[in-house]
Amino acid sequence: MPVTESGGGQVRLRLDIAYDGTEFTGWAAHDGFRTVAGVLEESFSTVFRTQVRVFGAGRTDTGVHATGQVAHLDVPADALAHAYPRHARPDDPEFQPLVRRLARFLPEDVRVREIVRAPAGFDARFSALRRHYAYRLSLAPYGVEPQLARYVTPWTKPLDVEAMATASRHLVGLNDFAAFCRHRPGATTIRDLQRLDWVATGDLVTAYVSADAFCWSMVRSLVGALLAVGEGRREPAWCATLLSAQARSSDFAAAPARGLTLTGVDYPPDDQLAARISITRDLRTLPKP
Repeated sequence: MPVTESGGGQVRLRLDIAYDGTEFTGWAAHDGFRTVAGVLEESFSTVFRTQVRVFGAGRTDTGVHATGQVAHLDVPADALAHAYPRHARPDDPEFQPLVRRLARFLPEDVRVREIVRAPAGFDARFSALRRHYAYRLSLAPYGVEPQLARYVTPWTKPLDVEAMATASRHLVGLNDFAAFCRHRPGATTIRDLQRLDWVATGDLVTAYVSADAFCWSMVRSLVGALLAVGEGRREPAWCATLLSAQARSSDFAAAPARGLTLTGVDYPPDDQLAARISITRDLRTLPKP
């Protein structure tokens, strides 16, 4: 199956990825630790017989899962051509043989579901418009069904989901979320939180959270603060006061990682990808009141 070159003899590939984060120390490659990016880079480098780097849309924390992670990598065109199985099916989509071959090298807790040629200007992280997460809790008295135990957090105390929904509305919009973010030197904590909804179905309570981007531990911290409201330890309006904080608040704990899953990443049309990168890289500030 022929593979044509893009600029500089490199082909940029978009990867759609799912993983169980339980046994990973987060996404980002780190020497001495088992990470999602590290495992992917090792497997791709074996298949291509050249060292590659994988760049993800969301740098998920230790123990966080994904069903809709997006990443990209650049590979020399000749290495890509040599990576194909000798007996590729003639009716396969362009990179389907590579998906099948890669599956033999990856561990069972991470899967590359699809590989396509990335459009010009595509960057998995900086081209993204927004990321979507779901956080799942079980209020069942027995905990969590065994088949879901790695992906749902058991919660033993009753929750007022309506109060949590009310509190969530105070947080939606363009705000400084410093109270909800672990500190990173030089990183902004201003984010556009576009969705924070709660849905209760029987004993399962799910938070749906979307933003243009998230800072370190932001989703779990938002859920942790809202759980304090749901348990009656705080009033819904309390969440609004946290937006004036200049640093991570110690008034609540982040929710456990096991309930959190990155479910999707949105991108603009192909002709707007490069422009989106410039917007994302700009240092963000809040508008003056």
